[in-house]
Amino acid sequence: MIKRRCSRVGVAWATPAALKRTGFPYSSVPERVETTTPDGVDYGWVMQTTFVITILIGAPIVVAISTTATLPTWTDRAEFAIRVGAPVWLVTSLIVFAYAKRKQT
Repeated sequence: MIKRRCSRVGVAWATPAALKRTGFPYSSVPERVETTTPDGVDYGWVMQTTFVITILIGAPIVVAISTTATLPTWTDRAEFAIRVGAPVWLVTSLIVFAYAKRKQT
């Protein structure tokens, strides 16, 4: 019989059967909770890809455009980032969505 240290269940030593009854897995990797098989466009992928591409490509575009503007206060900087960043985000999301729609199987 294998005994393992388990302070989570309130006993000094617990057998694997006791661990299984309490719901604690043997490994530190959690089990998958759910999976999806989306019909059509995978919107989760579209959102994640839009986020990554906007950070990698869109942020440098906003910075490059900001060099031509006079932004003396933090309020002006925030307003500028929203005015320029929102269209960049929107265009990126439309391009990623069109790509996902075209490549869906």
